[in-house]
Amino acid sequence: MISLLEKAEVGRNEASAILDSALKGADDGELFVEQRLSEQAVFDDGRLKSASFDEAQGFGLRVVSGETQGYSHSTELSAAAMTRAAQICRTIVSASTSAVMAAPARTNRELYVAQNPSDHFAFADKVALLQRVDEFARKADPRIKQVSVSLSGDWQEIEILRAQGQVYRDSRPLVRFHVSVMASDGKERASGSFGFGGRGLYGDYLSETKWQDAVKEAVRQSLIGLEAKPAPAGEMDVVLGPGWPGILLHEAIGHGLEGDFNRKKTSAFSGLMGERIAAPGITIVDDGTVARARGSLAMDDEGTPSSSTTLIEDGILVGFMQDRLNARLMGMKPTGNGRRQSFAHSPMPRMTNTYMLDGDKHPDEILSSVKRGLYAKSFGGGQVDITSGKFVFACTEAYLIEDGRITMPVKGATIIGNGADALKRISMVGNDMALDPGIGTCGKQGQGVPVCVGQPSLRLDQITVGGTAA
Repeated sequence: MISLLEKAEVGRNEASAILDSALKGADDGELFVEQRLSEQAVFDDGRLKSASFDEAQGFGLRVVSGETQGYSHSTELSAAAMTRAAQICRTIVSASTSAVMAAPARTNRELYVAQNPSDHFAFADKVALLQRVDEFARKADPRIKQVSVSLSGDWQEIEILRAQGQVYRDSRPLVRFHVSVMASDGKERASGSFGFGGRGLYGDYLSETKWQDAVKEAVRQSLIGLEAKPAPAGEMDVVLGPGWPGILLHEAIGHGLEGDFNRKKTSAFSGLMGERIAAPGITIVDDGTVARARGSLAMDDEGTPSSSTTLIEDGILVGFMQDRLNARLMGMKPTGNGRRQSFAHSPMPRMTNTYMLDGDKHPDEILSSVKRGLYAKSFGGGQVDITSGKFVFACTEAYLIEDGRITMPVKGATIIGNGADALKRISMVGNDMALDPGIGTCGKQGQGVPVCVGQPSLRLDQITVGGTAA
């Protein structure tokens, strides 16, 4: 792999000297260099609606002193620009004589191929595929009135330079396919969608069987939506399906277990390390090492190798997700969760692939245990308050449970609760853990990064459900 600094004709020794000068007397810092190629094609209303291809490159230089960060970035990859950035960042350094934090250990882990997805799939072939998907969806059922299909690819090369010339490199592919449809029976309208992707090449995901199954799933959701009745409201038992419903776990619990919120004591879980915060049998991990998963990283954006970090073990809080800054200030080890959206952003603790491990119950056993309740198969948007842990999530596909059986589909259902409280209301955990198909993007402080979520089927006792039934 050719060095990004070499491509920019900036000598490694020169860049290292600039960085070392900036880090003198600091606690930590790095030079992050990035080159990124991204593309997207959208087929909508029976035609190619948009197509884009973007190329970006630049660097971000960071100096850390105590808990203060100096950060400067530029699209100009030159020694002069780096020198200016170093001068700006050095202004935060006090008279400290502390040594720079030790560099991360190295990894040769290969979780994905180091190839640009676009090199293996011509643009004309992408458009032809999207057109076939559109035609297949429209023929699936006469009630399908609108179809939108998108395909995107991303190729990111990064190079991290640390004190004393330590260099870390990674090349990351990412692809995503998504189809959404709208159905109408003349009286009602309903939508459905499905997508998949991950860290691989287009050919790894776009078999004819797979994209046709995605279309069938989107169509199924939309037709079910036409039958749905207004959801009831009140306290009731709720069963969450496997896979994508883990987004509730991600938002309501995962963010609260990131190091920065706990160091600043703004998380609902602050000060609870070693204590029981969930029902027995609940184990939750953040694992950035799942091969080709959307949230996986051979190393994070600080150069720390990704790991599988146990956050909650058998109901006990045992770990946080850490970047280097918060780990140092909390006296802990970095866990490989220091992530950034691009060279224009400083890193912070972020999730990768966050999921709950299997329990010992068959999904049918969980359903049969509920006299009257709600089965939530999929979620859409939601809101979470990290400090209090309160959340509200909208169900995009949900059903009533009556006498242990799934019955009528309902619409307008929302799940309302508190993350810490919800953990203790889990009374049954299924043995059908699944990760989502590779569609998630997590937002935090204005930065978006790809993530994956997952869980087995779960029963939550007496959760508040918002509904629209009269």
